[in-house]
Amino acid sequence: MSLKATVLNPHAELIEQCRQGSREAHYRLYKLYAKSMYNIGYRIVNNTGEAEDVLQEAFISAFRNLEYYRGEASFGSWLKRIVVNKAINMLHKRRLEYIPDDESFDLAEPPDTEEKVFPYSVDQVRKAIGALPDGYRAVLSLYLLEGYDHSEIAEILGISESTSKSQFNRSKKKLRNLLEGGKL
Repeated sequence: MSLKATVLNPHAELIEQCRQGSREAHYRLYKLYAKSMYNIGYRIVNNTGEAEDVLQEAFISAFRNLEYYRGEASFGSWLKRIVVNKAINMLHKRRLEYIPDDESFDLAEPPDTEEKVFPYSVDQVRKAIGALPDGYRAVLSLYLLEGYDHSEIAEILGISESTSKSQFNRSKKKLRNLLEGGKL
């Protein structure tokens, strides 16, 4: 096994044991990734029960489809994509509705030369993100927290890239309003 393959896939041996049907290997792989994958799902669906469902569905899907994992990306990246897709599907089940593209907002902010101290706690920001509408929270989470770019988000959510960008900008404005309004 090459160094690149080892770096990309430090759990290759464990994955191979899973492919051979080892329940112990399945459990060990689950324990390695469950917490981080749950957090990803939760940030998108904003509901503990649904996040648990997303996690379980994602692992079931991953384990059933291990033969399709080729090791070209890390197992964690491959699994993360499954979790994100399952979470987005969960939002679609809730009949996720996006605000139309033709709605306009003035998002320009005046330049600020003074350095500001961020006045909000992590808990306040977490609650504000949780209070965002599903579409806003999904785009914000995928962009800021999961590191996807707008073209990837558009593909994942089945929207245009410009819709992803506008949803992101609107989510930032809504988040700012929630934080500044102290309605948390």
